Amino acid sequence: MKISYLKIFLIYSFVFSMAGYAQEVEQVVDKPVESEEAKLAKAAQNPVAAIYSLPFQNNTTFNVGQLNRTQNVLNIQPVIPIGLSEGINLINRIILPVITQPYGDNGTNSSTGIGDISYTAWLSPTKASKLIWGVGPVLQIPTSSTADEFGSREFGIGPSIVALTTIDKWVAGVVINNVWTFGDVGENKFLFQYFVNYNLPKAVYIVSAPILTANWNAESGQQWIVPFGGGVGKVFKIGKQPINVNAQGYYNAVRPDGWGDWQMRVQAQLMFPKKPKK
Repeated sequence: MKISYLKIFLIYSFVFSMAGYAQEVEQVVDKPVESEEAKLAKAAQNPVAAIYSLPFQNNTTFNVGQLNRTQNVLNIQPVIPIGLSEGINLINRIILPVITQPYGDNGTNSSTGIGDISYTAWLSPTKASKLIWGVGPVLQIPTSSTADEFGSREFGIGPSIVALTTIDKWVAGVVINNVWTFGDVGENKFLFQYFVNYNLPKAVYIVSAPILTANWNAESGQQWIVPFGGGVGKVFKIGKQPINVNAQGYYNAVRPDGWGDWQMRVQAQLMFPKKPKK
């Protein structure tokens, strides 16, 4: 596993220098009234916002294996908030992965199938506060097309927590979970995602939201995937339909042998800003 500190430094210098420049510009102009799109941009950055949404998140990993192949995972991620009471929302998030996996020795073969579904149910207070949070279980549902190639096809469960804060134009937080499965494989896997967003004028934002994962069953030195990077996004409307789009790039500074060194993430999210029914 090799870490390129120069690449990491250049990526983060670019992302956050843009945020610093924008902040300096805003200090010399009158602050505009926050538009509906700008409010939706901040809501899209909040995993426990009480907004129905349908994100399509495409993740491409380059240079996988000895033949430097490409793996692609399209995550279909509906978010369904339900008002349990006046003070508590249940935020349901489902992740259905559609995986295109390279295989074979000729450098051209690949197959596409469904992976195991991840379902998270966060209980989150409705009352606004400086610290926004949610806590609940995360389930792995064995829906993969075949074992090994697209998932373990084992049922799993574990705890999940999300916490974030909004300070002026910044939105920052973390999502953490760990899943244990029950079966022949007996997976034990950890996910830690931190996210930092800086919101620019006209509902444009800069984002860094890498997903760090660990496979605790793997050998020492082969457990972690640790990416660094970021990108840009924007919320706009087509007719009356709000859409959140972003594109991000990440360098896997720590990774198991044979795993790709670069990731590209592109997302389009349909947003339906209606209050959940009680």
